[in-house]
Amino acid sequence: MRASLIDTDILSMFFRNDPEVIAYLASYLTRHKKINISIITYYEIISGLMHRDARKQTALFLDFVSKNNVLPLSEQSVKISAEIYAELRKEGKPLDDIDLLIAGIAVAEDLVLATHNRKHFARIRRLEIEELRTCK
Repeated sequence: MRASLIDTDILSMFFRNDPEVIAYLASYLTRHKKINISIITYYEIISGLMHRDARKQTALFLDFVSKNNVLPLSEQSVKISAEIYAELRKEGKPLDDIDLLIAGIAVAEDLVLATHNRKHFARIRRLEIEELRTCK
């Protein structure tokens, strides 16, 4: 199992105690010391929690983050995201900026993207995807 970047949808399912995601991440942690999430996923999760004023869940999320890796945007990841954007626009298959930035971080960091959203990410040829098909 290669090192992965965990997409927002998978992390959301983890915090909703999805048994398949919990088993996947437990298996992942037997091979890797920490879970990788992007700063974009951090933003998506924390903004949703703050919007709902979910203080207990916010504290749990921040504790989780403190024990794992939050990968930042870098010049390289943003350049890769922009290249992917241009490629997809030329093909008439645009993707939203959030997904483009997550993909750029995964490619820049040479990580597999663990997601339940193959439909969007499969458009990106240079992105390796591991879809958790068993997730609901």
